[in-house]
Amino acid sequence: MVQTSPPRLVIRLDLPGPSGPERLGRGKIALLEHIRETGSISAAGRAMDMSYRRAWLLVSALNAMFEEDSVTSQRGGKQGGGAVVTPFGEALIARFRAMEEKALAAMSDDIVWLEAHRASS
Repeated sequence: MVQTSPPRLVIRLDLPGPSGPERLGRGKIALLEHIRETGSISAAGRAMDMSYRRAWLLVSALNAMFEEDSVTSQRGGKQGGGAVVTPFGEALIARFRAMEEKALAAMSDDIVWLEAHRASS
């Protein structure tokens, strides 16, 4: 018998944008959390196995998505620059994680039912 992991709920919001949907999901939120922990976009990207360019593009997309920036960065300097999650970015992380918890709580009975009726491998 193959051991399977339990089902998990994945939230992604598609927000209308000027050139198509702007997506907000667990990847961008996880990137913000890593930036908060490391103080660096490049270190956060490495922690998620992505290039600095990809991490920077995601941060840029987040900053363009809302009226306030989620991350601010400094170039150079004695410490070589860095990145900081703004108060808005912190609120975004908290709101998104709360939305995940609410959705999971609302659907937990249905998820249990689905898991109970899955085919055995």
